[in-house]
Amino acid sequence: MEYIDYDVVGETATITLRNPELRNALTLDMAKEITEAVERAEDGDARCLVLQGSEGHFCAGGDIKSMLENISDDRDVEELIEESALPVNRSVQHVYECALPTIAKVDGPAFGAGATLALACDVVLASERAEMSFGFRRIGLSVDSGTSYLLPRVVGQKTAMDLVYSGELLDADRAEQLGLISRVFPTEAFEQRSQEYIETVATGPTVALSHSKELLQHGGDRTFDEVIEAEADGLRACFDSEDFETGVQAFVNKQRPEFDGE
Repeated sequence: MEYIDYDVVGETATITLRNPELRNALTLDMAKEITEAVERAEDGDARCLVLQGSEGHFCAGGDIKSMLENISDDRDVEELIEESALPVNRSVQHVYECALPTIAKVDGPAFGAGATLALACDVVLASERAEMSFGFRRIGLSVDSGTSYLLPRVVGQKTAMDLVYSGELLDADRAEQLGLISRVFPTEAFEQRSQEYIETVATGPTVALSHSKELLQHGGDRTFDEVIEAEADGLRACFDSEDFETGVQAFVNKQRPEFDGE
């Protein structure tokens, strides 16, 4: 892959955005590679998917240079959206809908679509030097990449509108206060503390965590009756898993469980 690195070490698959000239901007080619990598992770043996940036940036947002070139070429707007915008937006959707637990590591700026890409992950870990902004207004665009779906669900509608209208640049502490970031670690300890958290997820009861993910993502869209039924389906799957038996035995024997993800 040319614009990302995809690695699997132990139980963890990692996507590293690697386009330093554009501060890891979410180009069309990068988006396609992210989608492919998510599918590979789901089809493989990984039990957790990590998304991170490189060279001091998480993701600078959309590829503005490409946008300008397409506009100057007088391309048909519908064709441009179909061929360029939608594949980028769908890549964020693929991250959000990934069956595995997903973790974003934000060690630097995450702007626009890049901030939304981080939000698409289940958990966002950040260093103290991380920054976030939903400043689509800066280039005269409405929100895209699923921002209107994800952002209000995290911070509420009024705060989402404020962040989009103002384009405010948030430091890590403020982003954590708003719920955009799950945990902030000291920059010098970011890699170690993040890895400890990732290991906890990657070696956890994968069947239970994956079903919990689906239940939490869709709980707000279901009636209470539908939630109860969906949770019962999750329990059925967990009761049939080896990890459930392992967890129960470890609990009874007052031991620490060692889950295999099965």
